[in-house]
Amino acid sequence: MTDIVWHQGTVSREDREKLLGQRGCVVWLTGLSGCGKSTIANELDRLLTSAGRATMLLDGDNIRHGLCAPPAMLAGEHGDAFAERFGLGFGEIDREENIRRIGSVAALMASAGLITLTAFVSPYRRDRDRARKIVEAAGEKGDFLEVFVDTPLEVCEKRDPKGLYKKARAGEIKNFTGISDPYESPADPEIHLRGGDDRTPTEQAQEIFDFLAGPGRRTATTESAG
Repeated sequence: MTDIVWHQGTVSREDREKLLGQRGCVVWLTGLSGCGKSTIANELDRLLTSAGRATMLLDGDNIRHGLCAPPAMLAGEHGDAFAERFGLGFGEIDREENIRRIGSVAALMASAGLITLTAFVSPYRRDRDRARKIVEAAGEKGDFLEVFVDTPLEVCEKRDPKGLYKKARAGEIKNFTGISDPYESPADPEIHLRGGDDRTPTEQAQEIFDFLAGPGRRTATTESAG
């Protein structure tokens, strides 16, 4: 649309990053429900904050309480028509829009210089690839780090912290990833964590932390911040 023009702000991304002493980026954790991505993301958030970094964590369940709320959560205040138009369920198209919204929000936060952590099932490869394009279009190549928490389905189902797999097996939940809907594993993630091994979430989070600060990589900190 020719009547929508990007307004360039006076304060640049570089200005914001210099102020924070770090480079903004998006660390995108993906994997099956129960794979441990939220726990790892929270541990990574703690490690980064302890190191003096400015972060923001976007968690799948938390986002579903507001920005990407399902129709049932919106109907009471906004009415059925609004809820059906803007609320998001868990079908393929709704998941696509869910990840589009998150990719856009994450890109804005990274542009503000924040190390932005996301923990979403994000089951479809094309949607994650689109999120990468959104983030990198707002910055540069390397701003998006995909982390695949590769935990076997049987391990996730055994954990079942929210009882979702049990409900999905009973047919009470439709479009449940790993049971009635597919999960498309990342083809070439920046970090591949083997979930269900003997490492603790803190040790797995440390691997991501070390990657961000590793030599020769697109780091999350500016040279002035060490």
